[in-house]
Amino acid sequence: MFNIYLPVDDILAFTVFIVGWVSYSIYTDRAAKSRRHVAMVMDDYRLRWMERMLERENRMPDVNIAVSFVRVSMMFASTSILFLAGSLAMLGQIENVHEIIAGLAYARPASRTLMEIQIFILTAIFVYAFFKFIWAIRLFDNMLILLGAAPQNTDCDETIKREYPRHMAQVANRANFNLNRGQRAYTFGLGLLPWFLHPLLLVASTIVVLAVLYRRDFRSASLKALEDLRAHDSAK
Repeated sequence: MFNIYLPVDDILAFTVFIVGWVSYSIYTDRAAKSRRHVAMVMDDYRLRWMERMLERENRMPDVNIAVSFVRVSMMFASTSILFLAGSLAMLGQIENVHEIIAGLAYARPASRTLMEIQIFILTAIFVYAFFKFIWAIRLFDNMLILLGAAPQNTDCDETIKREYPRHMAQVANRANFNLNRGQRAYTFGLGLLPWFLHPLLLVASTIVVLAVLYRRDFRSASLKALEDLRAHDSAK
């Protein structure tokens, strides 16, 4: 049997990290119904985009927008591979990493066992992010096919004009949902790095990450601008 000892403060710090990540995801994706965040506001604009697309004869601008989403997702997926390669390479250099951390005055070097666990957790986070980005690419590809299959405005009855944009917007929203999940994993993955120095730094970085994400999702100037624009359009 394996006899693995993990310091209590490291276990508590990682628990704070996981609880913070899961709780924020639940709050943002499911529970925050009374407070609209940036992604929720953009869902409305994606529906409006699809309605305008159906009215246009030339759909090339719409195709270019969708292709840009594919490229962004591919960029994140590619960099995920680099992060994975770097984290796995650390497994072969644990002793050197330990010496570097031990040379820092404010750091508390972890044991080899704990450091291996930290690296495996970091690798798992970026694997999760990679699969989220890959699925986002697949959904954006599906959206491109739907753009190509979209009927001309003159061939649409009222049901098609109402339902086709709504279903296309749902595909775009799910693609963006997975892209956001992958980007959030990126953010928390980077927030995990201070754990290599000290468990208290992991708690501090988790709080900072949560504060930054909350501000950008619920308190940013861009959200206010989007809401003001939406209110102006509704007033017309």
